[in-house]
Amino acid sequence: MSLNISKNRFKEDFLKTLTFTFAESLKDASLNHQYLALGKLTKDYLMENWRNTNRVYTEKKVKQLYYFSMEFLLGRLLNTTLLNIGLKNTATEALKELGIDIEELLKLEPDPALGNGGLGRLAACFMDSLASLGLPGHGCGIRFRHGLFTQKFEDGYQKEIVNNWLDNEFIWEMKKPEKTVSVSFGGFVSLEPSPEGYLKVKYFEDEKILAVPYDIPIAGEKNENINTLRLFDARMPEEELELSSMEKGDYQKYIDKKFNVEAISQILYPDDSSYDGKLLRLKQEYFFVSAGLQTIVNRFKKLNVPFTSFNDYIAVHINDTHPALAVAELMRILLDNEHLSWEDAWTVTEKTMAYTNHTILREALERWPYPMIKKTIPRILMIIEEIDRRFCEMVSKKYPNDQHKLDSMRIIYNDEVRMANLAIIGSHSVNGVAKLHTEILKNRELHDFYLLFPEKFNNKTNGITPRRWLKNANPKLFSLIEEKVGHYNKYSSNPFIGFLKYAKDQNVLEELEKIKLENKEKVVAYVKKNYKIDINPYSIFDMQVKRLHGYKRQLLNIFHIIYLYNRLKENPELDIIPRTFFFGAKAAPSYVLAKNIIKLINSVAEVVNSDKDIRNKIKIVFLENYGVSTAELVIPAGDVSEQISTASKEASGTGNMKFMMNGAITLATLDGANVEIKEVVGEENIVTFGLTSQEVMDLEKNGGYNAKDTLNSSPILQKILSELQDGTFCSNKNEFEPIIYHLTTENDPYFVLKDFDSYVAAQKRIESYYSDKNSWLRMSLINIAHSGIFSSDRSIKEYAEDIWHIEEVDVHG
Repeated sequence: MSLNISKNRFKEDFLKTLTFTFAESLKDASLNHQYLALGKLTKDYLMENWRNTNRVYTEKKVKQLYYFSMEFLLGRLLNTTLLNIGLKNTATEALKELGIDIEELLKLEPDPALGNGGLGRLAACFMDSLASLGLPGHGCGIRFRHGLFTQKFEDGYQKEIVNNWLDNEFIWEMKKPEKTVSVSFGGFVSLEPSPEGYLKVKYFEDEKILAVPYDIPIAGEKNENINTLRLFDARMPEEELELSSMEKGDYQKYIDKKFNVEAISQILYPDDSSYDGKLLRLKQEYFFVSAGLQTIVNRFKKLNVPFTSFNDYIAVHINDTHPALAVAELMRILLDNEHLSWEDAWTVTEKTMAYTNHTILREALERWPYPMIKKTIPRILMIIEEIDRRFCEMVSKKYPNDQHKLDSMRIIYNDEVRMANLAIIGSHSVNGVAKLHTEILKNRELHDFYLLFPEKFNNKTNGITPRRWLKNANPKLFSLIEEKVGHYNKYSSNPFIGFLKYAKDQNVLEELEKIKLENKEKVVAYVKKNYKIDINPYSIFDMQVKRLHGYKRQLLNIFHIIYLYNRLKENPELDIIPRTFFFGAKAAPSYVLAKNIIKLINSVAEVVNSDKDIRNKIKIVFLENYGVSTAELVIPAGDVSEQISTASKEASGTGNMKFMMNGAITLATLDGANVEIKEVVGEENIVTFGLTSQEVMDLEKNGGYNAKDTLNSSPILQKILSELQDGTFCSNKNEFEPIIYHLTTENDPYFVLKDFDSYVAAQKRIESYYSDKNSWLRMSLINIAHSGIFSSDRSIKEYAEDIWHIEEVDVHG
């Protein structure tokens, strides 16, 4: 929507909000109160359209999507919302006349700690695109009180600190206690026939946990649709507690119980290396799918239509395996509460559910111990067992005497309950998130399922929202593009392609160069202020910012940096273009190898950054506690986008798309969406290297790779590994033993050593291309021009048309 609010009215409303909220005048208000007043006023402007959107969706009985995701990495919402509703300029000018710099207020907004990486950023982009395209689609997740940890570095080691992001009021959420539902855990369940012909379910000694919803408005761009992200908070039911008559021990039991209940919505991804950690994750996953589906059913009942038509009005999307229990939970509701027959309930469930697979790594396809599910959600296990029994019966008829095929697909196997199998069997659509990823799923990881259900499988390549990752993060570049090709068309399949005709326009190339330099200078100032490191804005800004994992190969990157450093130590006169290498990544607290790689990067940085012999030709910056707001600062400044995962391991990637849209050149393996980036920009406008996906899969399947042979044939690699052990980068010579063990004893499972020479050659090509300024700028422009294909608007239109079958709704009036 675009609100027609004058500058004078905005000033008046802002001052009133300050007064009514804090009983303060402008001269008495702190910056924080000014920020909170601006946020509250902006949200107030959304209220009428938010209410109207919900009313119209219900009155018109339109089909609505509910996107279930463990993560929603939203980033700061205030600036984006002001831009989307057309009030950014008005607010900026109005506040300026009051002596307030709006940019200072915008910096005070905390990043909601509701995600970790690409999964959460994708979900946030999808929420933005759904609203901006006028599609009736909402999010459902957990209101994590602390979310993921805050990352701190101490002596180069990652330390995990509690993230208190909700300590400063989160202006966007609206508590809805009247919509609270109850989720049942544990106890015992009995089934008794009823006179009406259905099974009556009785629960004994179960624990009821309240799910309190908090709603966040998601404003679309230049329309009046305000969709909802609903997050649930876990609370104990209210109980009378007579402290005076209660023994101290009983009171402590109450406190312990309260803590255990509220732990469900405290921390994103608790450490699951222990039984208690696994149990907490399982509870989290059932908690939010049960609460979400109960809410949806309550809303559906207002339509006064039969439950057998539920799927005509409701679509539920399972984003990765975390919400897979939604299949069994919807069956429970339809069977136990609405008394549908099994056949009708299954038909409705399968037509309602759709599943996105986000991984190729088998260890990421969640499996829960059978006894844990039996103890924690006994009724759900009964339903899963029946789904599994019927599925096995069907498979056995189709493939008699093929026990291997049956074992690979069934849900319950080897005393485990397999979430991906449940999601596939219980959904009408299963999609990958890049063409290569989907083909690997169909032909390898989920091949048996594909042979059984070929009609379910499809591809939906990921996308990013240009509103946050270009208009918000890089406004001058966005303005330049719009000046040359017209206003961004969110309905276009390739909205920036008209920019291509300026690839040889010297004035446009120089403007691109100027914008990039300004963005780099902002990062220079940020790094100087926060890390006390002086970096050169004219150096190549080479960035690898993503979750720390073996397959993402930050190790390959730092090995190349050590190689460059060694060359410079041998010859300080070496003529190379100065390089600044950026890392940004968190490692899971229990992931020993990943945390050791972080220590290595920081240790190398300490040595390299302080070595005067190399004359500042290399600098390393590890961005502490990397998140969305940091990404919005550094991505527009990137020259080189490191997308160097082991081929066949990365499902898609979205960082590759963000950097591309901001004019960086992709340095990549042919993995995930990198393949599609190469297809659209041409091989001359991307730098690729390394083993192909097929070569990796062949080596994994057939063997034939010996890491020690590769190491023994490479003096360069031998020197690097020797330096990890001889005190060059750390006085403790055993510090990096997990890395050595990983590369040698574990036979280099992600082919870091195997791809090293190819990677070094690719980095040399980067330097060669960068040395020709105009050629580099043309490559940059070509990438920008083609990046619109990777807009989440395109992704969402495909989901809406092919999977969810939802349509644009005009909520005006």
